[in-house]
Amino acid sequence: MTDDELRASYEDRDRVVEMLRVAAGDGRLSAEELHERVEHALGARTYGELSVLVEDLPAGQSGMGTPAKPKDMLRIHRYGAGARYVGRWTVPKRIEVSVTGGSVLLDFTEAIITQPSLLIAATLMGGSLTLITRAGIVVDTDEVALVGSNVKAREHPDAQAPVLLRVEVTGQVTGGSINVRPPRPPRRTFWEWLLRKPARPAITAR
Repeated sequence: MTDDELRASYEDRDRVVEMLRVAAGDGRLSAEELHERVEHALGARTYGELSVLVEDLPAGQSGMGTPAKPKDMLRIHRYGAGARYVGRWTVPKRIEVSVTGGSVLLDFTEAIITQPSLLIAATLMGGSLTLITRAGIVVDTDEVALVGSNVKAREHPDAQAPVLLRVEVTGQVTGGSINVRPPRPPRRTFWEWLLRKPARPAITAR
Protein backbone atom coordinates (compact mmCIF):
# COMPACT_ATOMS: atom_id res chain seq x y z
CA MET A 1 0.00 0.00 0.00
CA THR A 2 1.36 3.45 -0.94
CA ASP A 3 1.16 6.57 1.25
CA ASP A 4 -1.52 8.00 -1.07
CA GLU A 5 -3.77 5.05 -0.21
CA LEU A 6 -3.54 5.54 3.56
CA ARG A 7 -6.63 6.83 5.32
CA ALA A 8 -6.67 10.52 6.23
CA SER A 9 -7.50 11.73 9.74
CA TYR A 10 -9.48 14.77 10.91
CA GLU A 11 -6.19 16.54 11.59
CA ASP A 12 -4.97 15.86 8.03
CA ARG A 13 -8.16 17.32 6.56
CA ASP A 14 -7.97 20.37 8.81
CA ARG A 15 -4.35 20.98 7.77
CA VAL A 16 -5.23 20.94 4.07
CA VAL A 17 -8.24 23.22 4.62
CA GLU A 18 -5.95 25.73 6.38
CA MET A 19 -3.49 25.57 3.47
CA LEU A 20 -6.33 26.30 1.07
CA ARG A 21 -7.55 29.25 3.11
CA VAL A 22 -4.06 30.76 3.23
CA ALA A 23 -3.73 30.31 -0.55
CA ALA A 24 -7.07 32.07 -1.09
CA GLY A 25 -5.97 34.92 1.19
CA ASP A 26 -2.83 35.28 -0.96
CA GLY A 27 -4.99 35.55 -4.07
CA ARG A 28 -3.98 32.15 -5.47
CA LEU A 29 -7.52 30.75 -5.34
CA SER A 30 -10.84 32.37 -6.14
CA ALA A 31 -13.72 32.18 -3.71
CA GLU A 32 -15.37 29.55 -5.90
CA GLU A 33 -12.19 27.45 -6.05
CA LEU A 34 -11.74 27.72 -2.30
CA HIS A 35 -15.31 26.59 -1.63
CA GLU A 36 -15.02 23.66 -4.02
CA ARG A 37 -11.64 22.45 -2.71
CA VAL A 38 -12.62 22.80 0.94
CA GLU A 39 -15.72 20.72 0.24
CA HIS A 40 -13.57 18.01 -1.36
CA ALA A 41 -11.04 18.16 1.50
CA LEU A 42 -13.68 17.65 4.17
CA GLY A 43 -14.98 14.61 2.30
CA ALA A 44 -11.57 13.13 1.42
CA ARG A 45 -10.86 9.63 2.71
CA THR A 46 -7.18 9.14 1.70
CA TYR A 47 -3.93 11.12 1.58
CA GLY A 48 -3.98 10.91 -2.21
CA GLU A 49 -7.34 12.68 -2.38
CA LEU A 50 -5.99 15.46 -0.15
CA SER A 51 -2.68 15.82 -1.98
CA VAL A 52 -4.25 16.66 -5.35
CA LEU A 53 -6.06 19.62 -3.75
CA VAL A 54 -2.79 21.42 -2.91
CA GLU A 55 -0.32 20.08 -5.48
CA ASP A 56 -0.56 23.29 -7.59
CA LEU A 57 0.08 25.55 -4.56
CA PRO A 58 3.53 26.61 -3.25
CA ALA A 59 2.73 25.10 0.15
CA GLY A 60 1.90 21.85 -1.55
CA GLN A 61 5.16 21.56 -3.50
CA SER A 62 6.88 20.11 -0.47
CA GLY A 63 3.97 17.75 0.01
CA MET A 64 1.20 17.89 2.54
CA GLY A 65 3.36 15.88 4.87
CA THR A 66 3.92 12.16 4.99
CA PRO A 67 1.56 10.64 7.51
CA ALA A 68 2.95 9.42 10.76
CA LYS A 69 3.38 5.69 10.39
CA PRO A 70 1.43 3.59 12.85
CA LYS A 71 3.45 1.38 15.16
CA ASP A 72 4.02 -2.06 13.74
CA MET A 73 3.40 -3.53 17.18
CA LEU A 74 1.58 -2.50 20.34
CA ARG A 75 2.20 -4.70 23.38
CA ILE A 76 -0.27 -4.59 26.27
CA HIS A 77 0.78 -6.61 29.33
CA ARG A 78 -1.37 -6.37 32.47
CA TYR A 79 -1.37 -8.37 35.71
CA GLY A 80 -4.31 -7.58 37.97
CA ALA A 81 -4.69 -4.21 36.24
CA GLY A 82 -6.45 -2.63 33.29
CA ALA A 83 -5.67 -0.69 30.11
CA ARG A 84 -7.97 1.58 28.10
CA TYR A 85 -7.36 2.87 24.57
CA VAL A 86 -10.08 5.41 23.83
CA GLY A 87 -10.50 8.62 21.82
CA ARG A 88 -8.16 9.40 18.91
CA TRP A 89 -5.50 6.73 19.30
CA THR A 90 -3.67 5.36 16.25
CA VAL A 91 -4.38 1.73 15.45
CA PRO A 92 -1.15 -0.26 14.85
CA LYS A 93 -0.72 -3.19 12.50
CA ARG A 94 -0.59 -5.75 15.30
CA ILE A 95 -1.53 -5.78 18.99
CA GLU A 96 -0.28 -8.35 21.49
CA VAL A 97 -2.50 -8.54 24.58
CA SER A 98 -1.36 -10.52 27.63
CA VAL A 99 -3.70 -10.16 30.60
CA THR A 100 -3.88 -12.03 33.91
CA GLY A 101 -6.75 -11.03 36.15
CA GLY A 102 -7.15 -7.67 34.44
CA SER A 103 -9.03 -6.03 31.59
CA VAL A 104 -8.23 -4.28 28.31
CA LEU A 105 -10.57 -1.98 26.41
CA LEU A 106 -9.93 -1.06 22.77
CA ASP A 107 -12.41 1.60 21.65
CA PHE A 108 -12.35 2.10 17.87
CA THR A 109 -15.17 4.67 17.65
CA GLU A 110 -12.75 7.61 17.24
CA ALA A 111 -9.52 5.72 16.56
CA ILE A 112 -7.25 6.76 13.66
CA ILE A 113 -7.15 3.91 11.14
CA THR A 114 -4.36 3.99 8.55
CA GLN A 115 -4.37 0.43 7.21
CA PRO A 116 -7.08 -2.07 6.25
CA SER A 117 -6.30 -4.86 8.72
CA LEU A 118 -5.31 -5.47 12.32
CA LEU A 119 -4.16 -8.66 14.02
CA ILE A 120 -4.78 -9.03 17.76
CA ALA A 121 -2.89 -11.88 19.43
CA ALA A 122 -4.51 -12.34 22.83
CA THR A 123 -3.49 -14.44 25.83
CA LEU A 124 -6.00 -14.01 28.64
CA MET A 125 -5.86 -15.76 32.02
CA GLY A 126 -8.94 -14.79 34.00
CA GLY A 127 -8.98 -11.47 32.19
CA SER A 128 -11.16 -9.73 29.63
CA LEU A 129 -10.73 -8.01 26.30
CA THR A 130 -13.42 -5.63 25.03
CA LEU A 131 -13.53 -4.20 21.50
CA ILE A 132 -15.94 -1.32 20.81
CA THR A 133 -16.54 -1.10 17.09
CA ARG A 134 -17.99 1.44 14.70
CA ALA A 135 -19.55 1.21 11.25
CA GLY A 136 -17.13 -0.40 8.80
CA ILE A 137 -15.15 -2.44 11.35
CA VAL A 138 -15.41 -6.21 11.01
CA VAL A 139 -14.08 -8.49 13.77
CA ASP A 140 -13.26 -12.20 13.35
CA THR A 141 -12.78 -14.25 16.55
CA ASP A 142 -13.02 -17.72 15.01
CA GLU A 143 -9.33 -18.53 15.65
CA VAL A 144 -9.49 -17.94 19.41
CA ALA A 145 -9.05 -21.07 21.58
CA LEU A 146 -11.39 -21.03 24.59
CA VAL A 147 -10.86 -22.88 27.89
CA GLY A 148 -13.71 -22.26 30.31
CA SER A 149 -14.24 -18.92 28.61
CA ASN A 150 -16.64 -17.17 26.26
CA VAL A 151 -16.76 -14.79 23.31
CA LYS A 152 -19.67 -12.42 22.81
CA ALA A 153 -19.75 -10.59 19.49
CA ARG A 154 -22.52 -8.20 18.50
CA GLU A 155 -22.67 -6.81 15.00
CA HIS A 156 -22.77 -3.05 14.51
CA PRO A 157 -26.27 -1.82 13.53
CA ASP A 158 -24.84 -0.44 10.27
CA ALA A 159 -23.48 -3.80 9.15
CA GLN A 160 -23.81 -2.89 5.46
CA ALA A 161 -21.29 -0.02 5.68
CA PRO A 162 -18.15 -0.30 3.50
CA VAL A 163 -15.39 -2.19 5.34
CA LEU A 164 -12.90 0.22 6.91
CA LEU A 165 -10.91 -2.22 9.04
CA ARG A 166 -10.79 -6.00 9.35
CA VAL A 167 -9.75 -7.18 12.81
CA GLU A 168 -8.60 -10.78 13.31
CA VAL A 169 -8.36 -11.98 16.90
CA THR A 170 -6.26 -15.07 17.66
CA GLY A 171 -4.77 -16.67 20.77
CA GLN A 172 -6.14 -18.39 23.87
CA VAL A 173 -8.53 -17.35 26.62
CA THR A 174 -8.58 -19.31 29.88
CA GLY A 175 -11.25 -18.43 32.41
CA GLY A 176 -11.79 -15.09 30.75
CA SER A 177 -13.85 -13.38 28.07
CA ILE A 178 -13.78 -11.42 24.83
CA ASN A 179 -16.59 -8.97 24.15
CA VAL A 180 -17.12 -7.26 20.80
CA ARG A 181 -19.87 -4.66 20.67
CA PRO A 182 -20.98 -1.34 19.18
CA PRO A 183 -21.07 1.79 21.40
CA ARG A 184 -23.81 1.90 23.98
CA PRO A 185 -26.47 4.59 23.52
CA PRO A 186 -26.12 7.61 25.82
CA ARG A 187 -27.77 7.19 29.19
CA ARG A 188 -30.96 9.07 29.87
CA THR A 189 -30.70 12.09 32.11
CA PHE A 190 -32.62 12.13 35.38
CA TRP A 191 -35.31 14.37 33.86
CA GLU A 192 -35.65 12.15 30.78
CA TRP A 193 -36.10 9.17 33.08
CA LEU A 194 -38.56 11.09 35.27
CA LEU A 195 -40.61 12.16 32.24
CA ARG A 196 -40.25 8.69 30.69
CA LYS A 197 -38.67 10.09 27.53
CA PRO A 198 -36.99 7.48 25.28
CA ALA A 199 -33.21 7.25 25.39
CA ARG A 200 -31.34 9.41 22.89
CA PRO A 201 -30.05 7.56 19.82
CA ALA A 202 -26.35 6.66 19.78
CA ILE A 203 -24.11 8.91 17.69
CA THR A 204 -22.41 6.90 14.95
CA ALA A 205 -18.80 7.92 14.36
CA ARG A 206 -17.95 8.74 10.78
